[in-house]
Amino acid sequence: MIYDTRIEALQVNVRKIILKFDGALKQKPENYFQKGGKPSRAYPHYMTLGECPWLLDWYPEAKSLQLSVDQFNAEGISFTYGDLFPTMRYKDGKPYRNQVYTKDEIVRVIEQFGMPQEWNTSGDKGPERYIEAQIWDDKPINILLEYLEK
Repeated sequence: MIYDTRIEALQVNVRKIILKFDGALKQKPENYFQKGGKPSRAYPHYMTLGECPWLLDWYPEAKSLQLSVDQFNAEGISFTYGDLFPTMRYKDGKPYRNQVYTKDEIVRVIEQFGMPQEWNTSGDKGPERYIEAQIWDDKPINILLEYLEK
């Protein structure tokens, strides 16, 4: 395998951030674990719910990967309305702040507020640019990786 050292360095930094922030996720009163989440890994993989062209602009040769949300067991996925960090830190009174949502709950939030990728494409309406999915189960990702390696 060929490794991009920039990506490895980024992954190391992201792991450090995740280690620091994982405790905050577990401490939330309405968190994933109290809502029936059953993680099979210590820290989640981070993805977006729906396409987010803005993130593709971050990298010169970025690619998008699609997995159906139905491939994930409800106990193995959680969501935040916006990136996890600003969602948990901003104190602007928006009702979706400081919340971790289940698969069923995020549908209702989207019905009420829409997809940030659609109403905040330029980021001028706040920090929410996408819905973040925290993937707590490797199985669906491993299945995709095995398929791609064929």
